[in-house]
Amino acid sequence: MTRILYELVAADPAIRFSPYCWRSRMALAHKGLAAETRPWRFVEGDALAFSGQGRVPVLVDGDEVIHDSWSIALYLEERYPDRPSLFGGEGGIAPTKFINAWADTVTLPAISGLIVADVWAGLDDECKAYFRESREKRYGMTLEEFCARREERVLDFRKLLQPVRAIVKDQPFIGGEAPTYADYIVFGGFMWARATSSFELLAADDLLWSWRERMLDLHDGCAREARCAAA
Repeated sequence: MTRILYELVAADPAIRFSPYCWRSRMALAHKGLAAETRPWRFVEGDALAFSGQGRVPVLVDGDEVIHDSWSIALYLEERYPDRPSLFGGEGGIAPTKFINAWADTVTLPAISGLIVADVWAGLDDECKAYFRESREKRYGMTLEEFCARREERVLDFRKLLQPVRAIVKDQPFIGGEAPTYADYIVFGGFMWARATSSFELLAADDLLWSWRERMLDLHDGCAREARCAAA
């Protein structure tokens, strides 16, 4: 049986940059499950019609079609209970859902304001037009205005990460001695930035820099070896 994971790509199809797709990619690696990855572009909504919606990630596992990174994580946990748990057991699902919501509403929007102009620069011409129009409508300003003064604003972003910093101060991963899906949720945002931008989100002496390095090395370094703008 071939598993297929549909992932968002840049103009270079080897660059997979969606933070949500990275969550799913790392979840599959955590479970030790191989999957064929297929590229998907912003303007290819019809290619996902079989999933009943138009966004990635989409996982096809035999006859099962699952979309949305959180739903994919829950599916993998239920479908493959004999493999390493993504949540450290059933009791970890609820607090991880909180981290998922925190990342979606706090950290990812903050990262967007630092790198979204770089994301646009890495797209092909057709996707560039779609991306600029849709995002500038959302933000009410140009992409360049949205990312203005990022050298100053990155300091505020780093402050937002203090809850994660407090956790990895005493243990190597958010999940404890080993990573859990909570780590992959937060890490997805950093892979979004790494894949699309040379702008550095973290200071070299930050505890989270060391945590990110550990995350990059997980699962035979699959994240570190991925083609990225900052690599």
